[in-house]
Amino acid sequence: MADTLTKSERSALMAKIRGTNTKPEVLVRSGLHRAGLRFRIHNRSLPGSPDIVLAKHRTVVFVHGCFWHRHGCALSSEPTTRRAFWREKFARNVSRDKRTAAALRRAGWRVLTVWECSLRTTARREQAIARLVRRIASMGAARAQ
Repeated sequence: MADTLTKSERSALMAKIRGTNTKPEVLVRSGLHRAGLRFRIHNRSLPGSPDIVLAKHRTVVFVHGCFWHRHGCALSSEPTTRRAFWREKFARNVSRDKRTAAALRRAGWRVLTVWECSLRTTARREQAIARLVRRIASMGAARAQ
């Protein structure tokens, strides 16, 4: 199927897609802040520039889009055009995610991932953030022992 947009229109549209401060990221940060947790964002000194860094808890959080990071849910559909390109692109993304998580763990960080689909409705978002806060708190308790 041919693209209905011109090359410059497609370029302008794609340029608007953000990699940081996305709506899912902001929702998670807001929930963590409401829970009393303080953090830094996009720390470039760490592998993969984690979305959220809780240094006190030695924990990093990645907020992954289901489509780009291949969660396997309904939001991670397969594009119907240029299939080989997209398969390779997604494989590189997943491989990079694994390498990044491994490097962070080797450096002593705990790595948590929040998936975009878990934030789609208010009820699911509240559950996901509560679960995330519990995991961060339990990890902190384990470190204190």
